[in-house]
Amino acid sequence: MINIIPLKKEFVGRGEVKGFNFSQISKTNWGFLYEVNTGHTIYYEVFQKRVNRRFACVVFPTSRAFGIYAWTTPDLNRAYEILSELDLTQDLSINNIGQ
Repeated sequence: MINIIPLKKEFVGRGEVKGFNFSQISKTNWGFLYEVNTGHTIYYEVFQKRVNRRFACVVFPTSRAFGIYAWTTPDLNRAYEILSELDLTQDLSINNIGQ
């Protein structure tokens, strides 16, 4: 069995999000919720868990993923709702396989 490297709980962004502080607030079997502090504003990113099998690690989404399997919101309560919806959708799809 391969050990998958998890996402860091806290890190400083690079590239498009250089200097932004990311802090994991919540995670589930299917997704993650991070607080993003730009130094001027705080917002939240919620995204589906994706594993890069080549490098055996969970990956943080790129900007192209937003609106597909990642979402951003300025409202923490909405972020938790999105994470719950993501889990519910994944749980339903797993339970319906083979039916």
